[in-house]
Amino acid sequence: MVAGVQIHSKEAEKAQAHILTEDALKFVAALHRTFETTRQHLLTAREAVQQRLDAGVPLDFPAETAHIRADPSWQCAAPAPGLEDRRVEITGPTDRKMVINALNSGTKTFMADFEDASSPTFANMLNGQVNLFDAIRRQIDFEQNGKQYKLVDKPAVLIVRPRGWHLDEPRVTVDNVPVSGSIFDFALYFFHNAKELIARGVGPYFYLPKMEHYLEARLWNDIFNFAQSYIGLPRGTIRGTVLIETLPAAFQMEEILFELRDHSSGLNCGRWDYIFSFIKRRRADKTAILPDRKDVTMESPFMDAYVRLLIQTCHKRKVAAMGGMSAQIPIKGDPKANEIAMAKVRADKLREVTNGHDGTWIAHPLINKIAMDVFNEYMLGPNQYHVRREDVKVAAADLLNSKVTGKITAEGIRGNVATALAYSAAWLGGNGCIPLHNLMEDAATAEITRVQLWQYVRYGSRIVDSGEVVTAELVDRLVDELAPTLKSPLVKEQNLDIVARYLKKQVRQEWPSEFLTSDLMGYLAVADGCPPQWQRSVL
Repeated sequence: MVAGVQIHSKEAEKAQAHILTEDALKFVAALHRTFETTRQHLLTAREAVQQRLDAGVPLDFPAETAHIRADPSWQCAAPAPGLEDRRVEITGPTDRKMVINALNSGTKTFMADFEDASSPTFANMLNGQVNLFDAIRRQIDFEQNGKQYKLVDKPAVLIVRPRGWHLDEPRVTVDNVPVSGSIFDFALYFFHNAKELIARGVGPYFYLPKMEHYLEARLWNDIFNFAQSYIGLPRGTIRGTVLIETLPAAFQMEEILFELRDHSSGLNCGRWDYIFSFIKRRRADKTAILPDRKDVTMESPFMDAYVRLLIQTCHKRKVAAMGGMSAQIPIKGDPKANEIAMAKVRADKLREVTNGHDGTWIAHPLINKIAMDVFNEYMLGPNQYHVRREDVKVAAADLLNSKVTGKITAEGIRGNVATALAYSAAWLGGNGCIPLHNLMEDAATAEITRVQLWQYVRYGSRIVDSGEVVTAELVDRLVDELAPTLKSPLVKEQNLDIVARYLKKQVRQEWPSEFLTSDLMGYLAVADGCPPQWQRSVL
C-alpha cells in the first residue's frame, strides 16, 4: 500500500483494515526514515561503552553534563491529566482479557506492555494494538465461557510500553530495512489513539524501556516532537516515564530527565532489568559476582543507592519517582504460603513509600488492595515531591557496590536453570509472562538467571553446599535433568529443546548475549512466515 513498505507476515491481513492502514504505515515509514540512522548509531555507541568497561574503565557521572546536574533552575513539565496521582500502577501484557481486568483493577494506571511481559509474535503485537484501540473507545467488552468481560465506568489511565531500542520488528521493512520495534509500537498506538485519548480527558502516555544514555532519551524526545507535529498536536502533549533499568542510565538520570523535560512524567526503578544490566555491563569484573537471585534484594548496597538517587533526582525536578515490582503473586490453595508472600509484598511497598516513592507497580489485581492501603496510609497527597531526600549522597562507587549478602547455592543454580528454560520456552510459544514457583517471571527475570549462570561458569564460582565448581558441564546436566519436568500447556517440548541448546551454548560464550529476546526473535519471525533475509536476529 505504501511505497517502500513491506509486511512479511500473513498475520497482517487480519489487522490491515483496523491497524495497518495506509496512513498509519506512512507514519511508521516517516519515523523510520527520519530516525533509524540515529538509532543504529546509538546502539553502536553501547558497544563502545561495553568495550571501555571490559578494559577496566569504571562508570562515572558524565563530565560533559555536570552543568545540567548543577543547575537548580530547570524542572520537568507538570503532571499531565490522569497522571497527577499514580500511587499504584498495574502492569501486564495486552491480550484482551488482561486489558479489561487491569483497567478494572482499581489501580490508578495500567501499563500495557508490548515489551518484557509480551512475546512479540506478530499476532500478539497487532492484537494488542487492536485491544488498546477498542479499550480507549469503550468497545472492548466480550463474553467467554459464559463470563462477561466489561469495562467499568472509570477505568485506570492507560500507559503503553513499546519495545526497547535494541529490538527490530522484522515482519515490517521500510526501504529493505527492518523497522525498530520501538517505533512500530509507538507509531501505531499514537497515530490511531492520540486525539481520541485527548478528547476523553487524558493523553498519549508511554513507559520508555532499557535506555543506556541520555542521547537515547533525546531520540525519544525528537520522535515525540516529530509525531506531535505530524498529526497537529501541541508539543508537550505526549508524556513518557523512563525506566531506569540499565546500569549506565543510573549515572545519567538528571540528563535523561533534562532531555525529556517537556514530555517527562518521571522515572521508574525497573529493578529486575537493572540487576540484569548490572551483571551484564560488569561482565569482565569478577568482583561483581552476585549470589542467588533471591538474595539480591532492594536492600543490596547497589540497589539501595540507585533507589535513593532516583527519588532525590525526580523530586529535585518535580516529577514522579515510581517504585518497582515485587515478584510475589497470590498463591491459591495454601493460605499460609499466601500469607507469607503477601507479607513480602506489603513490606516491599512500605519500604518504597517511606523511601519517598510516588507510586509502585503490581502484577496482579488481587495485590492492589495491599499496595493501595500502604500508600494511602503513608502518602496523604497525590505525590511526595516535597520529600527532597537532601540527605542522600550517592557516589559512583555506591552504584557499583556489589558486596551483597548471600551465597551461591545448589538450589539457586537449579532455580536459575529451570526459570531460564521454562520462561524462554513459553516465550517461544507466545507467552511473555508466566507464573513459576509462586513468582511472576518475565523477560527481565529470565535474563537474570541466564547471565548469572554465564557469570558463575566464566569465573568458576563454587556452590556453597558442596564446594562444587559451576561448570558448563554442570549446567548441561541440570538442563538435561530439568527440561523434561517443565513441560506444560505453556511450555512445549519442541521449544524446550530449542532453549536447552541455547542455554548450553550461552554459558560457553566468551561474553553473554545482549538479550535473549534478540537471540530468539528469529524463531518467532520464521513462525510468522517472515523470510530469512529480514531476520537480523536469527541465531
